[in-house]
Amino acid sequence: MFIKRNAAIKRAFLSIKISLLAFFVLSCATNRHLFTEIDAAVEQDDFFTAIEAIRRMQESHRVIYNEKNAILLFLDKGLLEHYAGNYEESSADLQNAERLIEEAYTKSITERFFSYILNDNVRAYPGEDFEDIYLNIFNALNYYNRGNIEGALVEVRKLSMPNGKLDMLARKYNYTDPGTGASLNDMVRKETGVSRMPQTRAVNFSNSALARYLCALLYQADGNSDSARIEFDQIESAFYANRTVYQNHVPGAVEQARNIPAGKARLNIIGFTGLSPVKEETVIIQFLPFQHPVLQIASFKLPNLVRRQSRITRIEVIVNEAGRFDLELLEDMGSVIEETFRARYANMFIKTYIRTIIKYAAADIAAIETTRQRNEFAGFTVALAARVAMSVSESADIRMSRFLPDKAYVGGINLDPGNYTVIINYYDGNNLIAQEQKETVVNIDGLNLLQTVNLK
Repeated sequence: MFIKRNAAIKRAFLSIKISLLAFFVLSCATNRHLFTEIDAAVEQDDFFTAIEAIRRMQESHRVIYNEKNAILLFLDKGLLEHYAGNYEESSADLQNAERLIEEAYTKSITERFFSYILNDNVRAYPGEDFEDIYLNIFNALNYYNRGNIEGALVEVRKLSMPNGKLDMLARKYNYTDPGTGASLNDMVRKETGVSRMPQTRAVNFSNSALARYLCALLYQADGNSDSARIEFDQIESAFYANRTVYQNHVPGAVEQARNIPAGKARLNIIGFTGLSPVKEETVIIQFLPFQHPVLQIASFKLPNLVRRQSRITRIEVIVNEAGRFDLELLEDMGSVIEETFRARYANMFIKTYIRTIIKYAAADIAAIETTRQRNEFAGFTVALAARVAMSVSESADIRMSRFLPDKAYVGGINLDPGNYTVIINYYDGNNLIAQEQKETVVNIDGLNLLQTVNLK
């Protein structure tokens, strides 16, 4: 009898041991408070200090990006290097991030299995779809700023070509089994027996106006007018096909950029403002039909996107005495991030649901067994200990790149070739909150593109 009771107790605490193991693993996840110094530097547009803070902490005992967060290290550092004008270093970082994202896509089955039993945080961060898309945009700008038009075109073609990243994204969350036609939900229900599942959804983002715009300008500079025309047409198609993301009108600057008067040179300006949304943990409470009452109410911890409000409401550009104009919104990058995240949310919920069901089911069996073999109080103790351990160990995976912009604006002006001073004014309502001055040479041939960044 003692042996049987001892075995029951061991089974009772199996889920607790698993949960406590998860707790120690999660303690290695990225702590948000470590970003305080970096965020403060970014707020002041002091990107060099932010980069140095990352380097210093990575070399100290306060490592901010551990081995499981290598993709985030390269993404964050690559973006900050870009804003600082260190284009070669930025390219190297973003290419490393892209390589690791590709490798993560085909990661071992073992790691994916343990993320079901433990938590997503036990896996190396695989990167989000929007991160994989936008790293090519910024790497294209890296190549342009280094005078390599062909290299820039290679980056944007990764997105825009048939079977490129945007095309793949459109099909990624609309999976059906080729043999049976069953949806992902159907297959999960069959394998697990869990009937109540959130509905998966196809991503409503399959074309990026920002990628198309940059591609069109690069084709123009490369002398490929036919390909440029196709890309300009695709901008309007992107707005039409993705109304959830593009709720604004196609900027007038797009039509102006494709029809430059004879003898004039076009100065194009692209501006990035604000900071992209970040993930925060949210808790969902749900009833579970288990026998032991302590285990009938479960908490699911899931990531939720929270927008970071930018102060900038208008960007004014003044070009010598040639004219002034406002930049127009081309792509709400924050909305793109929300849309691609929502498409993946149901899958995250399903995984969390299955993991929670498995843990609670094991605890329920152990608690009922302990009650039967010993007494009600012993069963209650087992159930309560298991629930506390699982609650402590569960943590939403809130990892993501922190330094993508929130919005992309475009504008431009037709000029005579020559040297110009460009003043860029950032407004919060009627209040001027920042100003930037750039000197540029505008040529009749090639691409004249200025980039401005203010993440306030």
